[in-house]
Amino acid sequence: MVIFSVPLSFADFSLLLFVFSQIHFIYIFLYLAGNVRLVDGSNSCAGRVEVYYSGEWGTVCDDYWDLTNTAVVCRELGCGETSNTMRAAHFGPGSGKIWMDNVICSGSESSIFDCSKKKMGDHNCEHSEDVGIICSGIRLVGGSRCSGRLEVPHGNTWYTVCAAAFDQQNAEVVCRELDCGAPVQVLGAAAFGKGDAQMWTQEIQCRGNEYQFALCPASPLQFCSHENDVSVACAETVRLVGGNSRCAGRVEVLHRGQWGTVHDVGWDLPDAAVVCRELGCGEALTAPKSAHFGEGSGRVWVSSLQCTGSEFTLTSCRFNGWGIEANHAEDAGVICSGKIIYLFHNY
Repeated sequence: MVIFSVPLSFADFSLLLFVFSQIHFIYIFLYLAGNVRLVDGSNSCAGRVEVYYSGEWGTVCDDYWDLTNTAVVCRELGCGETSNTMRAAHFGPGSGKIWMDNVICSGSESSIFDCSKKKMGDHNCEHSEDVGIICSGIRLVGGSRCSGRLEVPHGNTWYTVCAAAFDQQNAEVVCRELDCGAPVQVLGAAAFGKGDAQMWTQEIQCRGNEYQFALCPASPLQFCSHENDVSVACAETVRLVGGNSRCAGRVEVLHRGQWGTVHDVGWDLPDAAVVCRELGCGEALTAPKSAHFGEGSGRVWVSSLQCTGSEFTLTSCRFNGWGIEANHAEDAGVICSGKIIYLFHNY
């Protein structure tokens, strides 16, 4: 080993220490970022969540996964804002190890490894439960989670989309990406208010079979104003059945094309509040249990919900499932105030 002796002033020595400290920081950052990846999506910011541990890549189980966890992963990968959590191996099942289960993040963590979870490799899951995420996706604004003015991100800016030539095939992809069922209606003339974002300068030409809006072909658009912002109304993925109005009844959720009920273990008013908000039904008045609105049939999809009450969709809450062995005598229900709330911008 060769050692060089070079006289340094105190200022030079301090600068040298600073440079080495920055190099060390960059090395550590790259090492940590390399421990998480998204696989089998359309880009590096969408896909099945995989983590690197003990020399091997493995997947993450979707038990208790919510948008807070998704936000941590998106931020860790430098992928911007959270869009959606895709459960039940939406991006296909992984292979090998399932490294993480029961992950619960507070939202302030810099890495998924810092979140609360079971011991690495300890789980009760199959690869059919591998969780996936999509960062920085589309959104519907001004109505409910599944209806509103369409906005798409580019960089750090949201853009509205022109209604000209926007058709049912485009709407199919929008509703599919948002996990909102089938499209009900495509609306022009700024039906959910005129956006204050910039106008997207591309004409969207989806074939209808894409699973993400960003995958649709596009061509240059001529002029379009906010008077012609397009809106989409999708079928909701939550419904209330057996009550005397659309805002009261047994809670049912749509998963894999099949409606199923919610188990009432842990069911409370914050959970009910999320359902009422998602359906545009105002405030939650009560959260009845024990099949108050009659027993459902088919699958019991969800159990042990842990909503804070601030979520915009029930499936954004922490929960155990999909698919629970439970009795329909324990189906959960909701009674909302029934005041339908739509948020329009005034211009």
